[in-house]
Amino acid sequence: MTTFAVWTPPPLTRADRCDRCSAAAQLRALLPTGGELMFCGHHGREHHARLRDIGAALHPDP
Repeated sequence: MTTFAVWTPPPLTRADRCDRCSAAAQLRALLPTGGELMFCGHHGREHHARLRDIGAALHPDP
């Protein structure tokens, strides 16, 4: 039997800021290449479709 660990990113805190405008982050995008982006609500909605298209994992998933 093989078991796999599933990594869950830590919850966002007040210290986490949007990579576009420095507002409080509400969305973390884990990119398939291993990178990570954080977005406020506005920029998260703006980029949501494209992030899904490229296979990013979104947390929390809207």
